[in-house]
Amino acid sequence: MTRSRDFVQSLERGLAVIRAFNTDRQALTVSEIAVVTGLSRATVRRSLVTLVELDYVERDGHYFQLRPKVLDLGYAYISSLSLPEIALPHVERLVGEVTDSSEAAVLDGDEIVYVLRVAGPRIVTASISVGGRMPAHATALGKMLLASLEEAELEAYLDRPAFGSYTARTITDPAALREQLTVARERGWATVDQELEEGLRAVAVPVRGSGGVVVAALNVSSSIVFRTEESMEQDLLPPLRLAAERIEPDLTAAMRSHPRRQISHH
Repeated sequence: MTRSRDFVQSLERGLAVIRAFNTDRQALTVSEIAVVTGLSRATVRRSLVTLVELDYVERDGHYFQLRPKVLDLGYAYISSLSLPEIALPHVERLVGEVTDSSEAAVLDGDEIVYVLRVAGPRIVTASISVGGRMPAHATALGKMLLASLEEAELEAYLDRPAFGSYTARTITDPAALREQLTVARERGWATVDQELEEGLRAVAVPVRGSGGVVVAALNVSSSIVFRTEESMEQDLLPPLRLAAERIEPDLTAAMRSHPRRQISHH
């Protein structure tokens, strides 16, 4: 990729250091961060010193971990969105009707970012939170967003070296994934059956903004204890689609009133 003359490489490296941490890598050494990011130990150390002084990272001996202040970086983006505030009443109405949880997300690279969640009375998983990230290929939201990409963008995504496996059902073969995304694109909805987490099923639909462009996806997630695959399609898909249809005109109106407000950036 050609970089602008004003591109700040040190900022890029600092952000790479922050992204090295996740739920599986909560405390890391300089050497471990260097391996994850591909940066030199000296570069990683300088970035960490800066992040520690700015209170984004804390040190405990040889180990480093993120401080709560790092959440400011994500919530600044989330709080600027029109989508969560516009969608909330419609999603609450949906959850009240189906008694299952519902989430909205946008696509960011290979991952989805949750921008809204309304938990139902039967909480299936506690691992989902606003601002959280999940692999796009293993989620219904991600599959719907991937299916909405332009062909060139989708091809670039499918050319990735590997797709992680999270359960025995996770689709990791690019050809099989493409086939599933093609089906999702044609029918206008996507599902997963225990691909991200054992016992968890979900169905998702696109949310369109001005000009019919897909800016997010909305889902309903449930447990195999409560919902069969047939029930997901027959009982949850119709009210889910209706909720998305109710959100879209409000979202389009907001985007026209505030054209510079960002909804998604995939």
